[in-house]
Amino acid sequence: MEFSRELRDRVMSGDITVSFRLWRRARVKEGGRYQVGPALIEVDSVELLPFSSITEADVRRSGEQDRESLRQRAAHAGPIADDTLVYRVEFHLAGPQTR
Repeated sequence: MEFSRELRDRVMSGDITVSFRLWRRARVKEGGRYQVGPALIEVDSVELLPFSSITEADVRRSGEQDRESLRQRAAHAGPIADDTLVYRVEFHLAGPQTR
């Protein structure tokens, strides 16, 4: 999984543990491990849900200040309305780089 430069350090430190993606189909799988800089994250769950159902707790866990900043970040792949389906990807820090 790729993260913007301003979020990457917080993902690698374990502060960010949820990401929302506007994908046509899931690009990660539960249990999969993915390189983020020198760190490794493991996906705990992948869920498809409407944007309007994202909780305030998940907004904070994604590293965003509010729902609108999350909407703008996720919308790089297209516009997001409240009923737009997005992937909620929950993950945890799994360790340092393995290569």
